[in-house]
Amino acid sequence: MKDGKLKIVPVFEDIMPQEYIDLVNNGPFGEDYGVSDLGSFKELLEEHPLCAGCGLALAKRLIAASFPNPEDTIVVGTTGCSSLSFTQMALHNIHSIFGNQNAVASGLKRALKIRFPEKTKDVVVIGGDGGLGDIGLGMVMHSWFRGENIATIMLDNEAYANTGGQESGMSTLGKVLNMAPTGKKFPKLSLPKIAYDSGCVYTALVNPADAKKLGKIVRNAILMARELGPTYVQIYCPCPTNFKFKPEETLDKLKERRKEDYKTQEFISPEAKQFIERLEGEK
Repeated sequence: MKDGKLKIVPVFEDIMPQEYIDLVNNGPFGEDYGVSDLGSFKELLEEHPLCAGCGLALAKRLIAASFPNPEDTIVVGTTGCSSLSFTQMALHNIHSIFGNQNAVASGLKRALKIRFPEKTKDVVVIGGDGGLGDIGLGMVMHSWFRGENIATIMLDNEAYANTGGQESGMSTLGKVLNMAPTGKKFPKLSLPKIAYDSGCVYTALVNPADAKKLGKIVRNAILMARELGPTYVQIYCPCPTNFKFKPEETLDKLKERRKEDYKTQEFISPEAKQFIERLEGEK
């Protein structure tokens, strides 16, 4: 890239795909880009195989634009709709067995600290509500109990969307789904509060309708995970396929829930508050 962090070996310049050349010459590596700059640089995630109107696709685009250090970021994902597009992100990524992503991320982060003691390597877990809030919750919570220096981001579409629409722990009370015809029998898990009580120094519930706020929250969560300990961000990602609404209605769904239970909220520990104040003071 422009500062030498990423460049094409000269002997390969004439055979590299144009999209890769564009990413190297006009991408986010080594630059201080954010959500507000989308459209002005070559993005880490552009095309994707997800459904039209997919809330995951929107969230992942905003997340990728918010990484403070994308050239040295490793994303650890797991099975789910979101996993279909990880390989199309211009980032190092690991696809873990369903539910064990935080265990993999914990080991990776520790190994990177040993291998690259003088360099910052951000490890970010990104997964759906099934992988993080249900099947993988045990390993997720134990990474928080141990104080691992990783950020965990849930893409919450409130269902097992890639396997037919079963209810998940994050589905809302009474919600009727393809494979939950009589409706959910218990309330949605309060995972941001659970995360905070489990040792996360910072947790947040955020709606992509607040795009700039989402970008700031993701960036702060990753920066805090470097120094203070585990962080957790939960992002609402409405699913038109399983919840039976038109793809062009996704933004309306985001705005509706922002007025109800999915408005942006933060749970900030004293040390996280000091960290954020320090960041603000450096601008």
